[in-house]
Order: sequence, then structure tokens, then C-alpha cells
Amino acid sequence: MYKVFVNEKKLTLSKYPEEMEKKLRFEGFATLEIAVDLLENTSCPELNVYGENIDDIWEDFTHIFKVVEAAGGVVSNKNGEVLFIHRLGKWDLPKGKIEKGESEQQAAIREVGEETGLQNLMVEKFLNNTFHIYTERNGDKILKTTYWFKMTSVGDEVPKPQTEEGISQVSWKNEQQIRDEVFPSTFENIKLILNEYWESF
Repeated sequence: MYKVFVNEKKLTLSKYPEEMEKKLRFEGFATLEIAVDLLENTSCPELNVYGENIDDIWEDFTHIFKVVEAAGGVVSNKNGEVLFIHRLGKWDLPKGKIEKGESEQQAAIREVGEETGLQNLMVEKFLNNTFHIYTERNGDKILKTTYWFKMTSVGDEVPKPQTEEGISQVSWKNEQQIRDEVFPSTFENIKLILNEYWESF
């Protein structure tokens, strides 16, 4: 099963029909284009496309878009708090595009370091991917795949925001603060990966 966010609305691609208001049986490329159009241009809150061969559905889906790959980290400290960045009015996790020749893990460490100033990072494990769609200024439709890693900050550095990237704040948050402050002002795929992070314990 794949969960892709389109304008913060969830598109679920699955083998069997999901319990959702709107469902479409996969009947080829056009089904996927219709699904994306409904989420982008109508009040439809979420949608499920289902079909027997999920690998074929996903392959067709990726061909609609230019695919961009990124990597990031759910970084915790010795107090069990998680590190967040604040940019353009939203709380987010540090992440960025994978550069040529980098592995997903190398990119995650580099991006977390650049965006937060933390260098003493230990990668514990891969958590999962998230997917979301956006449109660039030139009209290109992008499918962004982000690879998320569970990391620990093992140094005593004070995090610093990468202001030239529009980051205004870097802050450690405990679970209560995440639910009270971050969840009302973040992206759906960030909520998804944080819930997977908590389930990993």
C-alpha cells in the first residue's frame, strides 16, 4: 500500500478497496490522472485507487510525475525529545534533496547537519518513506519521495537554524509538545512518520 499526499489530502493506492468515501478501481493510467485531479480540484478529502497488481499501479503512477528524492531524520536527544525546524509558518523535520553519488543515509545526515547545525549524529535505522505531490512554478508536477531515518544526537551542540534556507527556528519537543504545538501546524506526511517513529519503540 502507498499513501501519497496531494494538497495535504490522502491518496491511497492499495490492492483491495479501503474504507473511504471515494474509491476507484484501477483501469489504467487514466484512473490515476482522474484521482489526482479530483484531489487537486474538488472538495474530495481522500481517495483510494485499488487494483490487483499494486506494483504496476505504482509504476504507472510514478510515470505521471518528475520524481525527486530526498532524505531526512527524526532526531532525538538523550531526553527523548525530537528535533524540529520551523519554516514558512510550519513545523517540519529536517530533510533535503539527495545529491548525485550520495546514499539516502548520507543525504539524511548531511541535510540534518546543514539545517540544524548538529554534526554528532548516529543513525539507528531506516523508518519509512513518505510521498507527496506538488507543482513547481514552471508547471512541472513533482512526486517527492522522502527517506526517513531514526537518528540520535550524541553531542552537546546547541542547534542553530539555517536561516539562508528560510528556517527561523530549531527546537527540541517532547511528545506532549509535539501533539499540542507541532501537529496543528505541520504536514500530513510528517504526522505519518512521527506516528511510525513512536510505533518503532
